[in-house]
Amino acid sequence: MPTERPLPEPDEVLDTLGLYCPVPVWEAAKRVKEMKVGQVLEVLSDDEGIVEDMPVWCHRTGHEYLGLTQDGDQYRVRVRKRG
Repeated sequence: MPTERPLPEPDEVLDTLGLYCPVPVWEAAKRVKEMKVGQVLEVLSDDEGIVEDMPVWCHRTGHEYLGLTQDGDQYRVRVRKRG
């Protein structure tokens, strides 16, 4: 479900277009490890599984799920790294 409120600008963007579950979450996990606490990652995906998978991953790992936007079949999910 798309987020109603404006999302913070990302510090980094990860393009996972054309990759399907669970690869977008795996790639996001690797990228987040390289980021500083407080930074925001935007994940681009055309896999609708990311709508459910990313909030679950954030909950399990302690990172902050900021929400998503959708444009056609493309999703933009934002996550803030927590320490």
